[in-house]
Amino acid sequence: MQYQDMTKKEMQREYHRLCQRYNEYEQQGLQLDLSRGKPAPEQLALSQRMLGELNSRSVLDSEDGTDCRNYGGLDGIPEAKALLAGMIGARPEQVMVGGNSSLTMMFDILSHAMLDGLLGAEPWVQVKDRKFLCPVPGYDRHFAMTEHFGFQLIPIPMHNDGPDMDMIEDLVQRDASIKGIWCVPKYQNPTGIVFSPMVVERFAHLQPAAPDFRIFWDNAYCVHDLYPNAPAVLPDILSACANAGHPDMVYEFCSTSKVSFPGAGISAVAASSANLIDLRKVWKFATIGPDKLNQLRQARFFRNESGIEAHMARHARLLRPKFEQVISIFREELDGSGIASWTEPRGGYFLSFDTMPGCAARTVELCRRAGVKFTPAGSTWPYGRDPQDSNIRIAPSFASAEEIEPAARLFTICVRLATLEKLAATRFASETAFGAERIA
Repeated sequence: MQYQDMTKKEMQREYHRLCQRYNEYEQQGLQLDLSRGKPAPEQLALSQRMLGELNSRSVLDSEDGTDCRNYGGLDGIPEAKALLAGMIGARPEQVMVGGNSSLTMMFDILSHAMLDGLLGAEPWVQVKDRKFLCPVPGYDRHFAMTEHFGFQLIPIPMHNDGPDMDMIEDLVQRDASIKGIWCVPKYQNPTGIVFSPMVVERFAHLQPAAPDFRIFWDNAYCVHDLYPNAPAVLPDILSACANAGHPDMVYEFCSTSKVSFPGAGISAVAASSANLIDLRKVWKFATIGPDKLNQLRQARFFRNESGIEAHMARHARLLRPKFEQVISIFREELDGSGIASWTEPRGGYFLSFDTMPGCAARTVELCRRAGVKFTPAGSTWPYGRDPQDSNIRIAPSFASAEEIEPAARLFTICVRLATLEKLAATRFASETAFGAERIA
């Protein structure tokens, strides 16, 4: 029976039953964390042999003869450029390789745009009421970064094939204060949606009023297929923009942080030659070169794109059962209730869950009280404020297979409890329909 069709007595009986189940989990003293998309220890172990790639007897020159122990090499060593270019379908000459964090590269580019301007344009710090487009639900760290730089953040609804392109095209054509958009185009965080070829083409053919408008194309999950035999295919945004006559409109990012070690991966930005020249002019003041030994270590361990594909297939064998278990429990516990929906991604690190409006924060709080931590409700929206209070990001990767079962089942119990409380408050103008039994 759907919850909306229940009588008051039926709701009271269901709430009583769920409270009993909730108390059973609460008494177990759970301490589980499904809040961030971190690789599990078993995934990290897959890269352990990388640590032996270099030792005191190793040849530490890159293939072009660069001594990786020394200064220099702002762009990164050739084999690391080829490796990361292969991950995203770019050419090595389109790529600069840095340290472990692509987020750092995004922040540095935003800083450059704010202080110096891009390709001779007005510095963004001088642009009054500057704005940035944010597909929602989306990645909280993206939103926080542009909030830090004083942008007004404009939510853009996500569809099954990508963000609302009609809305994006309309906004950027008529407002020159809109300077960019965040995109996670493959297995989007948190929905797992893959942008369709048509959406990619429409991005490439945008006609922004701002000549320095930029697409921040964070291709973080470019090789993170849960089903490697049927991978999602994403068109190359760099080629699409160049073919559309807008080669400078996009920065594309990737890294091996969730391929190897999150604290010791390598990252890259791919862009037009003009954009790369522009970045080199500024980044030469910030560094005399990245950690080339780590770049060499990664390149020798993975060797090429095929090596990364084989490595990520091993990741998939560890991750896929966790996602499938969460989805199976959601279906078992919530199908037919009419109170929730969720995505069933085929890659990436997250799935997106929507409660009835007004129930997400209460759901997360009930889970926290019982010892299971989820990303705070609202995090997937700019400023941490979900106007519907309905979206929750689920990150199954770090929990063990044994932990997934109680965490997912407790979550569904909390969704039901929060929904019943909301329905009681709406239909009976009181949350006291459940009396003293209501969980504080």
